[in-house]
Amino acid sequence: MLIEIWSDVVCPFCYIGKRKLEKALSKFTQISNPQIVWKSYQLMPDLDPKDYGLDLHQYLSTKYHISIDEAKEMNQRVSSSAASYGLRYNLENAVVVNTLDAHRLSHLAAKHGKQNEMEEILFRSYFTDGVDIAQHVNLIKLGTEIGINQAEIEGLFSGVEFSQEVEMDIYESRQIGIRGVPFFLFERKYTISGAQDDIVFNQTLEKILQEGNLQNE
Repeated sequence: MLIEIWSDVVCPFCYIGKRKLEKALSKFTQISNPQIVWKSYQLMPDLDPKDYGLDLHQYLSTKYHISIDEAKEMNQRVSSSAASYGLRYNLENAVVVNTLDAHRLSHLAAKHGKQNEMEEILFRSYFTDGVDIAQHVNLIKLGTEIGINQAEIEGLFSGVEFSQEVEMDIYESRQIGIRGVPFFLFERKYTISGAQDDIVFNQTLEKILQEGNLQNE
């Protein structure tokens, strides 16, 4: 089964959506080896890559024209939702950054067949560990965690490799009509927009199996 996921590694609902998908897949033993492809999407594409250390509460307050307290309450609700899927969010430590280079690293990991692992580490690092995932030194460390050669990652960040692939993912999202993430595309035919209820994931997988003709059987 081919599953393509448009997401951003600073999107709290994308990490939750990843867990919802994994939970649904675990119920269908017929789907033994799903091909999961992560597609780049940027929630804050205009954020200057050199702007480090922006406070998440303040950022949300400014973006949505709400008070700091309201922003904190918003983050607490998201954290509670994440906790119900076994995720620990420490959003008070989250650093708002441009994610272009994190997406480039994800594409490099895909080249090594380790993209899903890389996405998990990027999510965990941002939401749980408070890591600045725009800093190259941090991304290099995270990439080596899954066995990518350090020199190869350093080479990635010394140039523009995979920048075009990130742009193409984003362009494709516009062509499809994606307005937010996470966005799941199954078998290039069935879609789930947002981290919807578990039952939606289950029903979608059931429908695909009933119709058969999986792309990577």
